[in-house]
Amino acid sequence: MKIRLLAVGNKMPAWVEQGYQEYAKRLPRDCSLELVEISPGHRGKNASSDKAMQQEADALKKAIRPGEHVVALAVEGKPWSTERLSEELEGWRNQGGDVALLVGGPDGMTDDVLRLAKQRWSLSPLTLPHPLVRVLLSEQIYRAWTILQGHPYHK
Repeated sequence: MKIRLLAVGNKMPAWVEQGYQEYAKRLPRDCSLELVEISPGHRGKNASSDKAMQQEADALKKAIRPGEHVVALAVEGKPWSTERLSEELEGWRNQGGDVALLVGGPDGMTDDVLRLAKQRWSLSPLTLPHPLVRVLLSEQIYRAWTILQGHPYHK
């Protein structure tokens, strides 16, 4: 199973890349994590945020591969504990396909992108900075994998 993190945003600080890679590289090939950066829509003084969101939506939809199990990270999604994430991870693995985790831009995701998701997951009721979400996701996926393996990392 490959998990692809489709995240709007690029040009992240070095600490984000280092943090993300630290956990992504720990995962085995049969549960790999790949980051796909989606260029943010143009936002400017006179630019519409709706137009920027639509640009991001089009790019996200294009990046989703046929047959991927799509999970949108959204505030209105269901909160999962780490143990619940490990159960979800096991379920995804048992389905035999790949997974696409979607992280929208600063204004979120359009309804048409959210409708593509089979699941909606809320990391927190807090508004988290998008760079931090990448690090948090990679660590939590690694932690969920260690639970499934009976590895002591989670303790």
